[in-house]
Amino acid sequence: MSGGEKGTAASAKETAREWIEAHLGELLDWHTHIWELAEPAWREYDSQAWYVRRLRAEGFEVEDGSAGMPTAFSARWTNGEGPTLLTYAEYDAVPGNSQAARTHEEPREGLSRFAPGHTDPHSALGISTLAGLLATKHAMEAHGITGTLLYTGEPAEKMHGSKVVHGLRGYYDDADAIVSFHPFYMLPLCNTARWDTQCGAYYSKVYSFICDAPETWQHSTADPHSPIPASHSAARAPGANLALTQMYTSSRAMLDSMLPASGGWSFSDAILADGQATADNLPQRVARIQFSWRTPDIEMAEHILAVLDRNAEAAAMMGHCTVEERWIARSRPGRTNHALASVLFDNLAEVGPPHYDAEAVARAQEIQLSLGLEAGDHPFLPETEQLITPQEAERLLRDQMPAWQRNWTSDDYVEMSHYAPLVRFYVARPALSSIPGAGPYPAWVMNALGGMPETIAPTIVTAGKTVAGTFLDLLTRPDVLAEAKEEFETRVAAEPMPALLPPDFEPPIDLPWPDYRVERGSGVRRW
Repeated sequence: MSGGEKGTAASAKETAREWIEAHLGELLDWHTHIWELAEPAWREYDSQAWYVRRLRAEGFEVEDGSAGMPTAFSARWTNGEGPTLLTYAEYDAVPGNSQAARTHEEPREGLSRFAPGHTDPHSALGISTLAGLLATKHAMEAHGITGTLLYTGEPAEKMHGSKVVHGLRGYYDDADAIVSFHPFYMLPLCNTARWDTQCGAYYSKVYSFICDAPETWQHSTADPHSPIPASHSAARAPGANLALTQMYTSSRAMLDSMLPASGGWSFSDAILADGQATADNLPQRVARIQFSWRTPDIEMAEHILAVLDRNAEAAAMMGHCTVEERWIARSRPGRTNHALASVLFDNLAEVGPPHYDAEAVARAQEIQLSLGLEAGDHPFLPETEQLITPQEAERLLRDQMPAWQRNWTSDDYVEMSHYAPLVRFYVARPALSSIPGAGPYPAWVMNALGGMPETIAPTIVTAGKTVAGTFLDLLTRPDVLAEAKEEFETRVAAEPMPALLPPDFEPPIDLPWPDYRVERGSGVRRW
């Protein structure tokens, strides 16, 4: 790198960091707005609309509802010829996790505790990358740096929803490099970048059991008191609920037979509610269950798929149903890129780890006292205020895994890593240190800390500055970007991994996902 390139990058980074500091109040207001909306997967209507308005106000060209997904978007801003860099927002929340930004357990105002809430929090993920994006744009204009910025809105991350669709539709094809961020949630991946061990495969499928012909179930014409199959005295078809419960119990009972008990794989389920009547004297017509599984590699995921497909056929037969299968996601393991990980961590080290000031400490201590605990002088987990190199994080991560295992846990950034060089990095979210003998904190504690401006600000500032610094290096240092692209092409050639879903795959937006969009004051209870 020449002295001129180094000087341009350094001064531009300082300009970007100053922009974030100067706009911190706005950024925290924006974060609070998204955090309070807390809309669940595929139903993030208001959150997405806010991002679209904000980006257009900042001069971006925005495609509203990109790739046929109403709660997705794709934004572009160009300042002349140069590299094209991409980052993204997520904004889906999790049903059953409503928590106010308070120091005691309490759902957000007007809501049941079963309403959605931000757990990771994706609210901070989106506002952090938006901060980095807008700071980069400001620095590019101030210093005459050319290039293009892409920013996508990615709904339904909790079920690997949009990124596979955006990828199949070509939305990442123009990117020269991608920066992927997530607030920390699992040690040792805190204030660092992933090195070799990326996230693994993720499969998710909905099985819908349909009872469309209950009248063909063993109806006896010899019974004069049962002229119709729905009669109280008739033997009725088992129906969709029976098929669903058989699918659930058989699949859960067979977990030990799906894969060996090693490798860090996991299996989860959700029942989708629609088409159900009350407990009337009728066979239930439709029942749907979603299974999601996370495995280190595709072969393991396929073994689980084979078991589930067989179980679905058997359960449908027992319930006098047909079964419809619908893919929700089918994601490949991620590709690593050492060149991007190195330049990003250099920028994270320049910024430094998050730091919790006296106001943040006071809020954390209030939580400890509300739980009947002694307030600590240093309540936050030490790792949240420390950096760890990607190489050291990798070493510690490998200590938790079998030697043969190449990937660990899951996240849908992996799909993006097959279209362009990508770095995945983590900045601490606020988390409290355990108090000996007190056991783990209840889940609402971390959810609440994620919504408090005082405690979430360090995450947004650190991540935003790191994104901006990395982007500005890639825009002004051709050698770094060339190295990252060469590494990407080498890895693709050595291990091709074609997409697991067809190019015309349709996002499952029409399924009955939880929806909480009843307006306040309408007289209808909000969840």
